[in-house]
Amino acid sequence: MSPEGLSLIGPLGLEAIRDRGWNADAVGGLTLGADPIACAISYASASSGSPVRAFTVRKEPKSHGTGKLIEGPFREGDRVVVIEDTVTTGASARKAVEAVRAAGGTVLGVLALVDREEGGREALEADGLSVVSLTTASEIVPRIPT
Repeated sequence: MSPEGLSLIGPLGLEAIRDRGWNADAVGGLTLGADPIACAISYASASSGSPVRAFTVRKEPKSHGTGKLIEGPFREGDRVVVIEDTVTTGASARKAVEAVRAAGGTVLGVLALVDREEGGREALEADGLSVVSLTTASEIVPRIPT
């Protein structure tokens, strides 16, 4: 959530989405991991010809008020890229995908900041989802100072 991280991840995420050919209306995923990434991508898109809205998916529906699972400017019919901070098992992305579909959205794919390479990507792809990651654990771990 640092300014430096957000200013780097937003444009990189937006570029990855556009390089994939995903014409998204909105980006978002399960709170809390996806929230800063989705907001950074949305902010990076603001000056482009095609701004992308950000939303968040609650882990559980609110017990009061509207009881919504999705918060933010998500709209029925939106084309969505589900955002993940790290893909491990794929369970968080799967939960967000289910919420988006239940609310009338179309999931274009999943964008992960880091693929931990523990089977989550393959599990999501087995569900018919396209998955893109900005980096992998095997690219990061060797660079961690010891």
